[in-house]
Amino acid sequence: VQLVESGGGLVQPGGSLRLSCAASGFPFGSYDITWVRQAPGKEFEWVASISRGTTYYADTVKGRFVISRDNAKNTQYLQMNSLKTEDTAVYYCATGNGFWGQGTQVTVS
Repeated sequence: VQLVESGGGLVQPGGSLRLSCAASGFPFGSYDITWVRQAPGKEFEWVASISRGTTYYADTVKGRFVISRDNAKNTQYLQMNSLKTEDTAVYYCATGNGFWGQGTQVTVS
C-alpha cells in the first residue's frame, strides 16, 4: 500500500498550487479520501474530504480549495487557490482505510 504526494512548493500569496496523491496497493475507489495539514508548531488540521460523492471543506479553506479524485488513475487532488501565508503547512493525503501519504510541503510567502 502506498500513497505518494506531489505538487507542493513555494508560492506567493494569492497564487495557486495543485497537490496530487497517487494511490497503489488497494482498491482506491472504494474509500473516502481526505486532505489534512500540519503547520509548524501546530496540531493537525482537517482540510477537506470526499465521502460518498459529497465534498466537505474546513471553513478556513472553503471557497478557495477544491478536492477531487480520479478513480481511473487512483489519484486524489487538492486544488488550492488564493493561497494565504496561513496555508503554509505540510499537507497529507489520507484514505478511509487509514493510510496516509508522506506529506508535501506547501509554503506561501
